[in-house]
Amino acid sequence: MHAIRVASAALLGATALTLSATAALAGNGDGNSDGGRDSGRGNNNITSFGFNVQPQSIAAGGRLRLTAESCDSVARVSSEVFDTVTIPKGQSSATALIDADARAGSVYQVTFQCGNESGHTELTIAPGRAGTNYSDPTQVQVPASVQRGVKAGVGGSSGGGFDLKEIGLGTALIAGCVGTAWSMTRRRVTDEEP
Repeated sequence: MHAIRVASAALLGATALTLSATAALAGNGDGNSDGGRDSGRGNNNITSFGFNVQPQSIAAGGRLRLTAESCDSVARVSSEVFDTVTIPKGQSSATALIDADARAGSVYQVTFQCGNESGHTELTIAPGRAGTNYSDPTQVQVPASVQRGVKAGVGGSSGGGFDLKEIGLGTALIAGCVGTAWSMTRRRVTDEEP
């Protein structure tokens, strides 16, 4: 009898773990992501086309290379820090001129639109002089100090804060499994007593 109780509790625990992991994985479909297939910085941005900005940190007045690969239509790229750029069908890249009045240390969202899909990545304005030629590696300006910490080791928790619905569902699943295991264990103990 003891082996059956232990096996039941282990099976309930494994089921709870499996269901909570599945719910956590299913919650990533908010479309708030980054980098497309080519992966940039930010939040789980998954699109059918790949997109990228080079470099991801640039001084005001610099030229930025925008890439949208595997886009079967015209791609439009927009941001607050440069004018909207169109990448024609059949081409995969274009350049944008960063506004000369962009403030060093600011982070801007760059949105790529391909057909009905869109994705975004971040662009950081680095300190440096305007007009730097970023195609020449000897002129690339590296920021002297980091304005904010890196988004490392957060395990995906940096994208949008708490989702109370997911937290409540996870708590309910775990509480239900623990309560059922406890109830079954207590019932069996009382059934065995004379």
